[in-house]
Amino acid sequence: MSHLEILAPVFGIFTSFILLYYLSSLNRSNIFLALFFLCCNLVVMVYFGLHYSKMEFWEGICFVHFLPLSFLLGPTLFYYVKHTVSENKSFSWTDALHLIPAIFVGFATLPFTLLPLEVKTQMAHQIVNFTEDYSLNFNWVTFEQLLYGRSIHVILYACLSVGYFFWNKQMLLKKYGSIPSNHPIIQRWFFTLITLQVIIASTSLGHMITLYFKPVYFLGISSLSIFSEEHFFRICGGGFFIQNFFLFLFPNILYGNISYSLDLDSASTFQKIKSSFAKQVKALENTSEFELQLVQYLTDAPFIKKDFTLSQMSFDLKIPERNLSAYFNNDLNKTFGEWKNDQRIEYVVKLIEEGHAKVYTIEALSAEAGFQSRSKFIDAFKSRQGVTPSAFIKSKKPSTN
Repeated sequence: MSHLEILAPVFGIFTSFILLYYLSSLNRSNIFLALFFLCCNLVVMVYFGLHYSKMEFWEGICFVHFLPLSFLLGPTLFYYVKHTVSENKSFSWTDALHLIPAIFVGFATLPFTLLPLEVKTQMAHQIVNFTEDYSLNFNWVTFEQLLYGRSIHVILYACLSVGYFFWNKQMLLKKYGSIPSNHPIIQRWFFTLITLQVIIASTSLGHMITLYFKPVYFLGISSLSIFSEEHFFRICGGGFFIQNFFLFLFPNILYGNISYSLDLDSASTFQKIKSSFAKQVKALENTSEFELQLVQYLTDAPFIKKDFTLSQMSFDLKIPERNLSAYFNNDLNKTFGEWKNDQRIEYVVKLIEEGHAKVYTIEALSAEAGFQSRSKFIDAFKSRQGVTPSAFIKSKKPSTN
């Protein structure tokens, strides 16, 4: 790793702050994506300071102080996956339990972190450059165990994230009968992140094993060669660099529209990227101005799309989800789901009054308005109009007398 290669994690840290500062208001899952990228790139910075800076001061600083950071990679990745695909966007006390390993490591390493800097620097320089003996004792665990543990921890969270993703997919199918239209691109993006983390963590684990166990041969190639220090740092550094680069191959991810994509299947790549750019986010400071904007927005009936959500509406209007939600709950005294069904039923009523019921069946009207099933449509219609769709259609037919 040359000194120029340190620019990759610096660029990654800069990208993290873009996500956190500018784009998190459009989609709050970007907060966890930013924290995940920040942790990843800080880990690379620590590797550089410890093994390539050749400065004893940075060796002392990077040796142990950032170990808890390694145990935040898995939780922030899981938080990001969960917060993106789950309907429940709140951060609960059970989510906080995932931080326990990082907190434990922080307390476990206190005996070392509280030592004078010159003592830590001397110990770190000796271990890194000469002995490679990581059996340093902390509270309850050794340094060697933590180095093994951090790789295993990331791999376990990668498996947990994949499991949660597919479990949530089944829940959506069971509840709504379909999944978001851009589910494939979200899956590709998640699996790209997760695969890179598994490769990096597995290489790190393999490198640690070669330090303390006899070499194993694969097709005549020694594990010492496969998991050499040079290969280890190249794969880890390269993996994190590729991760930063891949983010720009998913513009919908980088620019905020991750929950549901626009209907751009026939559009050019340039149009897709252009539509994904987040414009200036604004709060609902002027309700009357927003309502005028809302009337114009509703002229195209975006609510009849089956995957129309608060996230999509937020992206289209460039207004944070929390502000839209507050408008529905406080100004209209209803949830977004109730408001959406109101719009859909009004849309169907208009179709019926214009005579379209002659060519539409109840099932067709339901699908046209964006409902997932005939029964949900009938329930929503009856609760708002007081009669079933069939009875309403019948009442609109001209009298034969």
